[in-house]
Amino acid sequence: MKKLSIIAGNCVLESESISLETAEFLVRMSEKYNFNLIYKSSFKKDNRSSIGYFSGLSIEESIRIFEKLKDEFNLTLLTDFHNLYEFDTDLVKIIDVFQLPAFLCMQTELTKRMASFKKPINIKKGQFLAPQDVGHIIHKIRSCGNDKIMITERGTMFGYHDLVVDPRSIYELKQFGFPVYFDAGHTVRRYGIPSHSIQGGMKHYVPTLSKAMIAAGADGIFVECHP
Repeated sequence: MKKLSIIAGNCVLESESISLETAEFLVRMSEKYNFNLIYKSSFKKDNRSSIGYFSGLSIEESIRIFEKLKDEFNLTLLTDFHNLYEFDTDLVKIIDVFQLPAFLCMQTELTKRMASFKKPINIKKGQFLAPQDVGHIIHKIRSCGNDKIMITERGTMFGYHDLVVDPRSIYELKQFGFPVYFDAGHTVRRYGIPSHSIQGGMKHYVPTLSKAMIAAGADGIFVECHP
């Protein structure tokens, strides 16, 4: 049986202590349940719905925390990039997997710059995008000489404030020949409602949808979490 891979971590870096606690917990779980772990945490959430929401630490502080995580736990690190200037920082040296955000997955210059570093790229499929159309993003990345690609299904818009998950999407995405992950957290979120609100998500669907997507052929699960 193929070993499951899980991309997990805090939504965004909050502090050194929370990051280390989360990493220690996830490493322990990966050893207990025998799965491959990729540690994910954004250094900045540039797509917050409200300007009043916490969006991250400074780049300098984020780099310091990422380095600490790698030194203490030897983690494979994943973070997302939203702006071209971020590629001019030392983030590109410490981060192992670059993530193309769902809302920005059609941005050509961002995609090409990301691909130019020849590091693995996790494409977050936009909620507005048909799975077959991810092929255009893949072509942009491969045109830069980068074949290190992962794809994450994060649901499809279903009217206002709702998403649905179609298992057929896993099949279609697998046809490209790259690993496919299922975002188990964002797919049950309700856009526009804060995460701390009980109406902000339907977490009781996470186990069922995760098992369904693995059964449909997903190679792993993407989930943001706290210990």
